[in-house]
Amino acid sequence: MSRSLPFQRDARRSWAARLSGAALVLLLAACASTGPVGPGYYRVQAGDTLSQIARAHGRSVSELVRWNNLSSANEIDKGQVLRVDPPGGTAASSGGSGGSAAKSKPAGHGSSGSSQPASPKLAPGEPITDIKLIWPAPGTVARGYGGQSRGVSIVNQPGTPIIAAAAGTVAYASNGLRGYGNLIIVRHGSTYLTIYAHNRKLLVKQGQSVKQGQTIAEMGDSDSKRVELYFELRRGGTAVDPTRALPPR
Repeated sequence: MSRSLPFQRDARRSWAARLSGAALVLLLAACASTGPVGPGYYRVQAGDTLSQIARAHGRSVSELVRWNNLSSANEIDKGQVLRVDPPGGTAASSGGSGGSAAKSKPAGHGSSGSSQPASPKLAPGEPITDIKLIWPAPGTVARGYGGQSRGVSIVNQPGTPIIAAAAGTVAYASNGLRGYGNLIIVRHGSTYLTIYAHNRKLLVKQGQSVKQGQTIAEMGDSDSKRVELYFELRRGGTAVDPTRALPPR
């Protein structure tokens, strides 16, 4: 009988350890432009239209617009992650397909089996009022939301405290996503995520509850050419301008 060599056993244990974070794939996919997404979701590819995506998944365009809080059926971006199964396992409305797909509950969204009410749509530029954020770090806003930037970049000195912009639960705290360095994702209910990237040091762990204003990290330059905090606000999985929920500076 053949036996595994010690280095082979170590390699398998290392691989198993990496797989233990599989439940976070959906959250990471919300930040990255490539990679797998969870069940009930689809990543937009080059050339896709919402009508094509809806048709491929047996849904209607209006359902996808509603489930993803889209302001327009024509505004989807390559790499964007869209929900293609009903929120919370609710039945699809007319125009969608039934069956097991309509009953499945996407990973990473809430813990109860009851349906979650859809977040109200936002008009372009409209202030966000269903979450109140505070600025996650002092410093200079070197880059704002828009164009290729889906968040804001705040620059300051190494070690500057990074605080939670709102109360929530730490959904991810590690450095496994290329381009984000030492990364923290905080979930705020079923609708919002805040993302804090390029930290020097992480001060919280996955699963930990945090209060608004609690120090969660130290500013750094991990996976960045300068010392900065890259901060995103995601609403229903889609990046929105965080200054719409932040107080004026």
